Formats: sequence, structure tokens, C-alpha cells
Amino acid sequence: MKKRRQDDLVSLIHNEKIRTQEELTERLSQLGYPVTQATVSRDIKELKIIKTTDENGDMCYCMPKSDFSAGQGGTHFGFFKSLVHSVAVSLNMIVIHTAAGMAQGIAASIDRLGRADILGTIAGDDTIMVVCRSAEESKSVADYLKTHL
Repeated sequence: MKKRRQDDLVSLIHNEKIRTQEELTERLSQLGYPVTQATVSRDIKELKIIKTTDENGDMCYCMPKSDFSAGQGGTHFGFFKSLVHSVAVSLNMIVIHTAAGMAQGIAASIDRLGRADILGTIAGDDTIMVVCRSAEESKSVADYLKTHL
């Protein structure tokens, strides 16, 4: 039942403009899934669904489009290009400026890369700080990220 519900949830995201969890909960209920918003929230997290702006500037849910890096455990960064405004290096840190509200999702994706040269990330609303082991490694990581912009 969960797999089928999640498949239908992905189909809804692909085929309709879904702006809120409430809309998604209502649409799933219409399809015969008696779900709560908490269930939908868990499904969104498990499926790594993101919320981004569409061509009209409206926020809506979407699936990440492509892999950021082949062989990195399926980490999705297809959305990275449209959401990141700048990447700058300072010593062993990288500062990334993003679209409003997108920093935490992108930081989580960077964390999931599992790179040994990245100690961790800190994200606000539209800014991410990536801490690397050394200045040399931060340049390497920044170059890696920039190639995907």
C-alpha cells in the first residue's frame, strides 16, 4: 500500500502543480488513500521531493531531475543549477548563496555526497556554509560544485 501510494504521489507531482502538503493530502484522499499530513510529510522526505519555484515564480513540489554526480549514491542535484546563485571560497570554507528557502535542502544533498573532504554544512534560508578539512580541499570541493551550476 505504501509503495503504491508513493508511486501515485510521484505521479501527482509530475502531472499537476501541487503547492502545499494540504493539496497533496487532498489529492491522495481523492485517489483512495486516507492519509494525514504527517504521512504525506514523511513520504515527501523519503522520496526526496523538493519545493521550488516554477516558471511563473510560484512555489510547488517537484522531483529532482537528475543525478548531481554519477556514483555518489544517487544524490540528486538536478535542481542545483537553477537554485544556486554563487559559490565562493574562503580558506577552508565555501559560502553558497541560493534562492530563498532552498539552502537547507541543498545543504542536505551536499551532506549526502559523503565526501571525506567535507566536514559538514550549516544552512540558513538562502546561504550555506560548507566546512572542509583544508583550504586546498575547499577549492577542490568548490570547483566540483561549480561544474554542476
